[in-house]
Amino acid sequence: MARVDARRDAGLATTRVRQATAFALAAMTLTLAACDAGAPGTAAAAGTGAGVAASATPVAASAVQVAAHEAGQSRAQVYESVRQMTALGKQLFFDASLSGSGKLACASCHSPDHGFSPANALSVQLGGSDMHRTGMRAAPTLKYLQSVPAFAEHYHESDDEGDESVDAGPTGGLTWDGRVDRGGDQARIPLLSSFEMGSTPAKVTAAVKAAPYADAFRAAFGAHIFDSDDATFKAVLQALETFEQTPETFYPYTSKYDAYLAGKAQLTQAELRGLQLFNDEKKGNCASCHISQRTLDGAPPQFSDFGLIAIGVPRNRALSVNRDPRFYDLGACGPERTDLKGRAEFCGIFRTPTLRNVALKKSFFHNGIYHSLDQVVRFYAERDTNPEKFYPVTKGKVRKFDDLPQQYWANLNTDPPFDRKPGDKPALDEAEIKDVVAFLNTLTDGYKAGSGAADSVAAK
Repeated sequence: MARVDARRDAGLATTRVRQATAFALAAMTLTLAACDAGAPGTAAAAGTGAGVAASATPVAASAVQVAAHEAGQSRAQVYESVRQMTALGKQLFFDASLSGSGKLACASCHSPDHGFSPANALSVQLGGSDMHRTGMRAAPTLKYLQSVPAFAEHYHESDDEGDESVDAGPTGGLTWDGRVDRGGDQARIPLLSSFEMGSTPAKVTAAVKAAPYADAFRAAFGAHIFDSDDATFKAVLQALETFEQTPETFYPYTSKYDAYLAGKAQLTQAELRGLQLFNDEKKGNCASCHISQRTLDGAPPQFSDFGLIAIGVPRNRALSVNRDPRFYDLGACGPERTDLKGRAEFCGIFRTPTLRNVALKKSFFHNGIYHSLDQVVRFYAERDTNPEKFYPVTKGKVRKFDDLPQQYWANLNTDPPFDRKPGDKPALDEAEIKDVVAFLNTLTDGYKAGSGAADSVAAK
């Protein structure tokens, strides 16, 4: 970068942050080495992360070339920019000094050992300047977000994945309500939230300037990057976004189920029964939203269709915001998201999360109401057959869907297993619930091939 006066250099630093958006596209879908690897698709059939990377090689390599051309840099320089931002993003992710309290890092709520979800069983996490404030939503996983599309009110499948004339409805976005589409915009939310990290661009700049990696930050974004709080903050967000697109860390596809799909592992009888129940449209029907099959191009399943849906999760009365009986978290129509405010058809819907690494989580659903997979599966199976198990009962009457005003009940999903009524047989019995949970445990990354049980069935 040309060295002129400080003001111009700060402006150039901001430009580099913008250019880095193009650089990071390469890291979204593959490791940098995969760009120069062999023939596309060589590992895709195995259902591994490397397969996804290889199948995307031509597109990603083209993205790198375009980015290099637009930035006036060589491929090697683009790769180095991504490498630098990835390394910085990792350091920023674990740096609690970025927060207003100096005690809360991104990793505090997104633990690598728990699938980048919280390590504790709190429904919502503690934060703010005193580390005692709470919000209204559970912290979601940051893994397997690389395929989430930008939010669309009417999402249509692409040509290679299905009939694009089919309207899948509200889909996409990286948050529970789908209000942002990029990792950097998602990172901005907790950094500036008064009940999360509670910081400001100025505080973030001061923290990075005083950090051990300050020189590396200057090397990546320009010698005068710290002259502008706005430029520094944008650079921080870009570095975090780039780190969170690291394939081997955030979408490795190393679960037992991935190995099973590749024919390199076997499922136990319980796990196999659970998979069948998971897929069965008349039983769990989980796969209708949490897709379990490979895509048409052979990529591993994401275990989410990324759609926004209302399922009537019970009100979590442990949340401080719910002490006000007039308050409702209505997801896509507010209060956190504002652009769809007043549009009734979006009230009560939340984005379907991936189920990958779900067994590592300790709180479930947008309000953290449940704390075990057994409770979650049971809710799906018995919400309508035994509502008294989940909702308040007043004078003998069940107050069903107590966290969604009745004028929005038309938005509630009624597909199986939500197509039953009190007195009907639940979609899953006790043994079947255990089998589904057993299957969900196969979605945890880090499986070592060859450690399966003997009483199992190999993938075909």
